[in-house]
Formats: sequence, C-alpha cells, structure tokens
Amino acid sequence: MLNGLLDLSFWGIIVATLLLTHITIAAVTIFLHRAQAHRALDLHPAVSHFFRFWLWLTTGMVTREWVAIHRKHHAKCETQGDPHSPQIMGIRKVLWEGAELYRQEAKNLETLERYGHGTPDDWLERNIYTRYRNLGMTLMLLINLALFGIAGLSVWGVQLLWIPFWAAGVINGLGHYWGYRNYETRDASNNIVPWGVLIGGEELHNNHHAFPSSAKLSNKRWELDLGWFYIRLLEGLHLARVKKVAPMPRRVPDKQAVDLDTLRAVVINRLHVMADFARSVVVPVLREELQKVDASRRRLLKRGRALLVREETQLDAQDRDRLQDVLQLSQTLRTVYEYRAQLQEVWDRTAASHDKLLIALQEWCTRAEASGIKALQDFARSLRSYSLQPA
Repeated sequence: MLNGLLDLSFWGIIVATLLLTHITIAAVTIFLHRAQAHRALDLHPAVSHFFRFWLWLTTGMVTREWVAIHRKHHAKCETQGDPHSPQIMGIRKVLWEGAELYRQEAKNLETLERYGHGTPDDWLERNIYTRYRNLGMTLMLLINLALFGIAGLSVWGVQLLWIPFWAAGVINGLGHYWGYRNYETRDASNNIVPWGVLIGGEELHNNHHAFPSSAKLSNKRWELDLGWFYIRLLEGLHLARVKKVAPMPRRVPDKQAVDLDTLRAVVINRLHVMADFARSVVVPVLREELQKVDASRRRLLKRGRALLVREETQLDAQDRDRLQDVLQLSQTLRTVYEYRAQLQEVWDRTAASHDKLLIALQEWCTRAEASGIKALQDFARSLRSYSLQPA
C-alpha cells in the first residue's frame, strides 16, 4: 500500500495534484470571490456547498473571513487600512507573507462585522467549518495517504501551500505591483498576464478592480478567463445565474446631440472612455510630436508616454516631475493632457446635478472640437455617439 489505492506513476501523481489544486482555485475564484464577495452570480445550493466543503478540506479558510478581508481590500485599497497592499507594505512582505497578513486580519472582529455580512451562517458553517477548520485539512491528509500512499504527504503539502502562495502572495502582491493595465483605476492593480488559466482568471486583476461586481474578468478579445468558462458551463447546466458583467460602450453612429443619455452612458463607461482617450488621442498626438523633436527630447517623450495616461492619484513626486518635463516640451501634449483632466472632472463632480454635469460635458465637447487638434476633435465627435444599452 506504499503507492496507495490508485497506484499512480510519478507523472500520474503530478497530474492528480494539479487537478486537485485547480479545483481549489475554481472554488476560490467562483465561490469565494465572484459569488460571495461581490455577488456577481448566484450558485445552486449544491454547487455552493461543494465549494464550501472542498475549501474546508483543502485550505481551512472560513468563508466569512475571506469575504470580509477581500471587501475591506477594495474599500481601503492602497491605504493604511488595506490588509495586503504592496504599495504600503512592500512587495516582499505581501508576496512571501501574504498568508500571515490574511491570518492577522482574520482576527480583526471589526473587519468581520463590517464586511462579512451575507455569507453562509447555517449549522454546518457555525459548528463544523468554522469551529473545526483544521479538521478538514487533517481529513484531506488521510484521504491523500490512502489514495497516493506515502506520496500523499507531498500532495497534501502542495495543496496547503497553493492558495497562500498564488492568491495571498501572487495576486495580492504582484497584482498590485507589476503587469499591464487596461484601465486607469485609482489603485495600483495590474493584469499579470492576459491568459487567466493557472489561477482561474484572477490574473486579470486590473480588469477586476475596474469592474469589481462583474462575473467575467476578461474584457479584451485576446484575454482568457478560465473561471468565466466554468461559470458559463454551470449556467448552461442551470447551476449558476450570472447577475452582472462589466458594461460595454454602445455607440449610435448618427447620434449628434450630447444629451442626458450621452452623459449617463459616458459616466457608466468612464473607464472605457479614458482608455479610448489614451488610445485615440494621447498616442497619436505623442507620435506626431516625436517626429518634431531631436533625439534627446525624443527619448524624454518616449519615457513619459505611460505618465501621460496614468491615473493622477497613482503618480508619485518623481513621476509628477517627469511628467512636467514632458509637458514642457510640447504645448499640444499639454493641451491634450489638460483636456483629459477636464473630462475626468465631469464624473468626479459627485455633488453636481445631472443638468450641471450635462452642461459641463457639452461644453467640453464644443471646446475639444474647436481645439484644432485633429485627434481630440475626432474623439469629441465620437463621444457624442455614446448611448445607454437598451433595457
């Protein structure tokens, strides 16, 4: 019985380990993250309970604790109150001690009370999963030893380390430190890679922070969210119901008037609008300006490209100085940058009435069309075509 009941080869054990850990990843991203923390979908009770049971066996995590800590992360992102921000604590701390940060925050009763509402609170949760959280992992060890023999100990060790490393370390750490950004959110979130396979789609972290309540984490055609594939499969089997996905801009080509419909569509799709502004205004203007300057100024402009489109709250003192150096080289770039900031102010005026916001948007479009900068003029005209999705 040294090889266990399954009597698998070395590679068979590797495949089995990857399969078991992948089920855990699916449980975290589908159940804990998208269904419980953000209410982006509803799961059939049988599916929900399977995930709860599996997480009890393989991680010992309590649903209420995980959900509360994650919701607090969104509410306090990149501030002193964030339970695991590498921007505050440093990347090494979060990457290698992410699980410890989780355990530390799980002891904060205020966090659990404020952010843990709406999570399972039945007899099993109170008397088994929460009360005996370590019992599940012990049972998993015994099951692994029975199935894989002595190698089951290694399988068990990988299972215990999988979520602390990939979720608590990589996603919470690298996801707020390194990668690419589709949307200039007011936090440091990044998409680590465009193919969310290994961590079930959680690699697309910037997309998630842009649209937290979306059940789908991929937003570009070339991005892959494996967790979304599983959700669609469950939906097809009537075991899940998607409640919300990220909004997508709707354009009405012949629309000319900037009305309340335009305003609401622009505000709802503001992250798409700013991404489009970067792509269709900032980049073309920068390309034209690069052709007008000498080699030394060209290097400075190229280094400043990312700063021209970055969310202002994410610029440190050094970034701001470099940005000013870039803007001093080109009045056209300065004008474009100022228009970008003015457009963002339209939806930042949370206390203003709809009528005032509408006037501000109309005036912005009128001034942009009269700016004499072709890319800016074209963008302003395209903004008029924004419209709400039909009900």
